[in-house]
Amino acid sequence: MSIFGKRPKYDKVTPKTRRKEIPDGLWTKCGDCGEVIFNKALEENLMVCPKCSFHFILGAYKRVEITLDPGTFEEIDQGLTSVDPLEFQGPKTYKEKLKLDEEATGLKEAAIYGRGKIEGKSVIFSVTDSRFIMGSMGSVVGEKITRATELAQQENKPLIIVSGSGGGARMYEGMLSLMQMAKTSAALARFHQSGGLFISVLTNPTMAGVLASFASLGDVIVAEPKALIGFTGPRVIEQTIRQKLPEDFQKSEFLLEHGLIDMIVNRKNMKETLSKLVDYLHK
Repeated sequence: MSIFGKRPKYDKVTPKTRRKEIPDGLWTKCGDCGEVIFNKALEENLMVCPKCSFHFILGAYKRVEITLDPGTFEEIDQGLTSVDPLEFQGPKTYKEKLKLDEEATGLKEAAIYGRGKIEGKSVIFSVTDSRFIMGSMGSVVGEKITRATELAQQENKPLIIVSGSGGGARMYEGMLSLMQMAKTSAALARFHQSGGLFISVLTNPTMAGVLASFASLGDVIVAEPKALIGFTGPRVIEQTIRQKLPEDFQKSEFLLEHGLIDMIVNRKNMKETLSKLVDYLHK
């Protein structure tokens, strides 16, 4: 009798193995080099890719946290909110978009401003946040930038505005939005005539009406590495002129080479650099 035909006296038990699931939200893929980065490591590196130095978008309050001295920021006009003058209709109404972005970001609008200190030096500090309707400039954003400028002039303090706007003028407010370009530029002209110091910091992205107004009017214009900076996006320009643009067109490095900005500063060195500029240039 063949031994291979005998039935074993025991049952073979195969242990059930359960694949360990990796929780969502632990990793982020760099949009520039494709590196997959552990989120905690990314946060510890101030949201800068450790491989290629691509600077991820920062929220307004996080920008305040890493730039100003701890506990020194006094926000002003936090409660200002947009109205819907055109009663804009679309897939989502303007009021719906405002509500959704407020819930997503914790902001009332795309800009904040107030008093603060950088290494003990008093400044007026403002930030636009691209997470709120692409950081576009409506009536409230223009008003806050104007009030920040006028406050810096009144108190004879340096003005620092960190721009992160991919949306330009906010179409939901029509002409009222476009007026903010002239309004903020006029306020900065008065500030310049009074001898005030304005340092403009450009981050990814800074585009359209924001760049065409207050963001490009700094006495010193600083940019983070690899930030997209321009009026119209490169794809639209290529379609219009039917020519291939340089690979780094509208990036910080290209604009530094062509004289639009004064310096490129890594995020980890930004606070120190701004402090030195205030030391050297503020009267």
